[in-house]
Amino acid sequence: MKPDMEKLTAENIVDFIGGIFDRRGGEEYLGEPVTMAEHMLQGATIAEQNEQSEEIIVGALLHDIGHFTSEFGTYHPDDTEDRHHEDAGAEVLEQFFPSVITDCVRFHVAAKRYLCATKPEYFKRLSPASVHTLELQGGPMDDAEVAAFEENPNLREIIAVRYLDEAGKRADMETPDYWHFAPMVQRMVDKHTGA
Repeated sequence: MKPDMEKLTAENIVDFIGGIFDRRGGEEYLGEPVTMAEHMLQGATIAEQNEQSEEIIVGALLHDIGHFTSEFGTYHPDDTEDRHHEDAGAEVLEQFFPSVITDCVRFHVAAKRYLCATKPEYFKRLSPASVHTLELQGGPMDDAEVAAFEENPNLREIIAVRYLDEAGKRADMETPDYWHFAPMVQRMVDKHTGA
């Protein structure tokens, strides 16, 4: 169910997201060996361990939040059309976070299509579920789509989050919980809202 956007503020958005992780983070993630929360937390943890920027860490942490906020529900392996979770997530976050964060959310699917078009070896990294969704999402980009995508000023961060998306699918990885990252998430909100 889509959240009531009128009730979300810069003061409560971080706790609101934390509530989603706490309540729904244990849900299955696209047939992968990790839950939804484990997937996003793994990406953020890997980014933090590799001393990436806070923008990339938070982008990785929140990139799939649209699976929880979309009125269309989450992906199922039997789906025959895309549910556009990336747009649903970006819509919820865009009034609270800098564009680099919302672009990482909004374009992480496009980044998969881009990398499959520009780096053929990237396709080998994709899990079976990710290969299935690639087809639903339009397959590898064509040359015009590649050229347009490369114009995004946040391209480097978007691509970094995409690689973290593929990396965050390990059944045996320990991570901190969402609340470990919450102060960093709040810093991103404050940066955007001028708090």
